[in-house]
Amino acid sequence: MKNRNNGQKTDERNPDGTFAHGNPGRPRGARHKVTQAIEAMLEGQQEALTQAAIDKALEGDVTALRLCLDRIAPARKDAPVSFDLPTIETAEDAAKAARAILRAIAEGDVTPLEAATVMAVVEQFRRTLETTEIERRITALEAEK
Repeated sequence: MKNRNNGQKTDERNPDGTFAHGNPGRPRGARHKVTQAIEAMLEGQQEALTQAAIDKALEGDVTALRLCLDRIAPARKDAPVSFDLPTIETAEDAAKAARAILRAIAEGDVTPLEAATVMAVVEQFRRTLETTEIERRITALEAEK
């Protein structure tokens, strides 16, 4: 990176890893001028605009109808899945849960994408169990000393 003062390259960094020189960027939470201008124009018009969209939708405007329906009943990002999953209290139980997830895919109870999501939760829980166990062992070793 070139220093603005003398044109020399520098890789000086702050303790947090950011460069010591250069543009700090836009402050967090700052809004673009165009966004601010649009918000100012719409100020106080939300109710009228909403009613106009509803009126257009009722007249048969497909785009307005889609807009209204998306606000009333947005598309679901995910859905609950239901299948038998054993209780997980040990890493071995997590392996049993993984087998149950594979079985659920094979039997068509869940999709591969749903199974991947559930497996990620199982894996995160397994790591939590592992970390807890390591902490317990370290505490026991330190108590012996």
